[in-house]
Amino acid sequence: MPKRILISGASVAGPALAHWLGRSGCETTVVEAAPALRRGGYAVDFRGATHLEVLRRMGVLEAVRGSRTGGRTTRFVRRSGETILTMPPEFTGGDLEIPRSTLSRLLYERSREHVEYVFGDRITSIAEDADGVEVTFLHGSARRFDLVIGADGMHSGVRRIAFGPEEDYVTGLGYRIAGWDVPAVADLHGETLVHNAPGTLVSVFPDAEDPSRTNVLCLYAAETAPLDPEAQLHELRQKFAGHGWLVPSLLDGLADATDVYCDTIARVDVPRWRNGRVVLLGDAACGATLTGMGTGTAVVGAYVLAHEIAAAGVDFETAFARYESSLRPYAQRGQAGAGKAVKMLVPAHGAAIWLRDRFLSTGLGRRLALRDTGNDADNFRLPDHRTVGTAL
Repeated sequence: MPKRILISGASVAGPALAHWLGRSGCETTVVEAAPALRRGGYAVDFRGATHLEVLRRMGVLEAVRGSRTGGRTTRFVRRSGETILTMPPEFTGGDLEIPRSTLSRLLYERSREHVEYVFGDRITSIAEDADGVEVTFLHGSARRFDLVIGADGMHSGVRRIAFGPEEDYVTGLGYRIAGWDVPAVADLHGETLVHNAPGTLVSVFPDAEDPSRTNVLCLYAAETAPLDPEAQLHELRQKFAGHGWLVPSLLDGLADATDVYCDTIARVDVPRWRNGRVVLLGDAACGATLTGMGTGTAVVGAYVLAHEIAAAGVDFETAFARYESSLRPYAQRGQAGAGKAVKMLVPAHGAAIWLRDRFLSTGLGRRLALRDTGNDADNFRLPDHRTVGTAL
């Protein structure tokens, strides 16, 4: 089987794949542009037995359970702060909810004994020949590998280098997302508070890792995305100018926030996940914002890809083809909700907000909002790791 494998990205998909490849005896390297594991970020979900079974096979299920947030009640509030309706923790979480940074650290710690991690660097070119791949880096010396896996997110650098420009594969859904942290907001009581105005949403919730901080998440309708970070912050302030509730103080907190995140809510569609000795994994191949399925799909995909690489030996083309044909239908089912969630969360006008709130206040509306998304998550048969002996 291929012995030298390079993975780009050390968030979730990359370390999950590295865990399996390192155990199978591959010389696995993970390169990450950030100088260290990223801190902060929001909670991610695992839904259904398939997700949980992969975590169990990795040996991290109990650790994830021990680090889970426990979920939070969500209260929708008026401009005055008065409660409109309350939704239970299942409204935003799955079977397990854990901060992304905590999950990333767990997977890193699980894999690092058998894997080389290189932080603060990124791939700048990939040149394939008959015997392997020559890879150059922004800072490090050029190196040769047998395979390259792009697990570097929706804005994947590997995909851009090996497959083409981002605009060919990433489609904006007409909304933007922004997040930052502020000093702890009083009286949250462990809940998520949500306030809507037409075309916008602001929510606040306790930081799962630092009780002295509160996380802010904003969603808003916007067709275009400014590229410059300062322009992004200017747009954000404009979109929420004049809002009541906590919004003015939350916007003031942008100046001192430790980490500000702005991005387009989008879906990734790549017609073919493989190109020679390069293959895509996770959001780089099939991302979709706010579906609640992306993290679970990435971990399942890492397991399937590692299994196929081990099973196919040196025949990487067969491994990549089997991985894609097996996982693509499952991933596309997970993407199916792209755009639906944000339209429900961010109604376009006041009457739509009122109708949404009335609907969620009814028994039928609550049942539909809380219906089990684990059915699609479980509609997948995991390969048996024993079919490749002790490789996995």
